Amino acid sequence: MKLDKVQISNFRNFKDLSFSPNSKLNVFIGENGTGKSSILEALHYLGFARSFRTSKHKNVIKAGESEFTVFCSSIDVLQKQQRFGIFRSSEDVCIVNIDGVKSRRATDLVSCLPVQIFTPQSSDLLIGAPKLRRSYLDWLLFHVEHSFSVDAQNFKRSLKQLNALYRNQTVNSNYDYWIDLFVAKGEWLTQVRTELLNERLIDAIKSNLADFLPEFSFEISYYRGWEKGLSLKEALEKNKEKDKKNGYVSSGPHKADLKIKSQGLAAQELLSRGQLRMLVAALQLAQTQYLQQATAKTSIFLLDDIGAELDREKRKVFINKLSQSGSQLFVTAIDVKQLDFLNNYNEKTVFHVEHGQVKEEI
Repeated sequence: MKLDKVQISNFRNFKDLSFSPNSKLNVFIGENGTGKSSILEALHYLGFARSFRTSKHKNVIKAGESEFTVFCSSIDVLQKQQRFGIFRSSEDVCIVNIDGVKSRRATDLVSCLPVQIFTPQSSDLLIGAPKLRRSYLDWLLFHVEHSFSVDAQNFKRSLKQLNALYRNQTVNSNYDYWIDLFVAKGEWLTQVRTELLNERLIDAIKSNLADFLPEFSFEISYYRGWEKGLSLKEALEKNKEKDKKNGYVSSGPHKADLKIKSQGLAAQELLSRGQLRMLVAALQLAQTQYLQQATAKTSIFLLDDIGAELDREKRKVFINKLSQSGSQLFVTAIDVKQLDFLNNYNEKTVFHVEHGQVKEEI
């Protein structure tokens, strides 16, 4: 999937912005505060229906306005043109538009456009809560497994119901139904996550790490979220009284984690901030590589402030590998000198961002 036209209205400091991206590499140059990251933030809405900078949609609406829109047209692998858009208001109304068909289901849009984001905060994937690492696996499953969204929602629904029953200290006539659904969908979720990691991602991740961090060797494993030697149903029964007392289910794939170690230590305890970013880069690149292999889809990859904490050679290796994956790249930097190696790229467009305007370099 390649974007060939982008229109942004009433978003951050942009009133009306329109540009035609290059199908390969797009570079946005400008001082801090000029709006480079806001352009990536708008594109992020197409792939996630939310910002990567704030949890409040109204905060991205231009001052004095009541809504924003982001629209794009794209070319798929069969050279078919498609149109996508998202509208959000200050009243939190969300409407997505896919080839003229409107919907209030953000997932309808998100499933069409595989978007990834790499920022100075991307190392949070490793130093943050396990939920972030589960989301890393689930993002890819969402885009490659047709039934994933429905089955994952059924698991979350069963978890919510069981937590409510435990909080209320009740086990009513619906208890067995929710237990059975939780076990069935929980075991399925564990299986697809484990297979994805062990059979498809680990080799790609380690191959990327050989280029990004050759001075380290890594062990990558998946903790399923409950005690070894027990089935999920056995774990639930074993912990039932404790869970009722605490008011929540303590065993299951909602407690799972992706564990990455080097030299016997958790990666986040050993690596520098810059090295952690390169580890995240290897993880995200593996997602992109498998997505293309499994579905023939290519990612739209957003790289914000690529110069932060990455030296020139690391930037070069990362962008080269992303380019080889077929991704359409959108990169921001303060100074074009941070990306001088891009002079060797023939298929690229450089945009200068200043005072809410974007001008293509001639």
